[in-house]
This record gives sequence, structure tokens and C-alpha cells, in this order.
Amino acid sequence: MELSKHLVIERIARAHQLAMEGYKLMFDRTIVTVWSAPNYCYRCGNVASILELDEHLAQEYKVFSHAPSDVRSIPAKRPPADYFL
Repeated sequence: MELSKHLVIERIARAHQLAMEGYKLMFDRTIVTVWSAPNYCYRCGNVASILELDEHLAQEYKVFSHAPSDVRSIPAKRPPADYFL
């Protein structure tokens, strides 16, 4: 199969930069920042999102908030699995 000599990038999805609304579209929707940590560091008050693409690359953003403090729990510590010993 011969590759095209001209590759066109239509969309770039990136992460690791806080987006208070969970995601941020830029440059005529060609770049999106997706942030998946709600209430980052328990102090930012931001929402988070997940980017879902369908088979035609249509974008849908699932936006969610942090869990209220009364339902949060600390995971129980378990001993390491045998294959790590």
C-alpha cells in the first residue's frame, strides 16, 4: 500500500493541562484539551470529561463532577501480588 505524500491532520486531542470545564476546544475545533481529573488536587473545583469518538470520528464529551466527600473512600491497601515478589 502506498502512503499519501500529503498527510492532513484534522484534529489533535491532548491532555495534561487543566481545563476548568473538563475540555477546551481551540483553533476552530481542530485542537481539544481533555481533562479527566475532577476537582484536581481536591482544590481546583473543576469538572472533568471523557472524549468519545464514534466510527465517523464525531466527538461527544461526557462531563462529570467529583464525588461528594461523604461518599469518597480510601482504597484498602492490599499486599503486592506474588508475581511482583
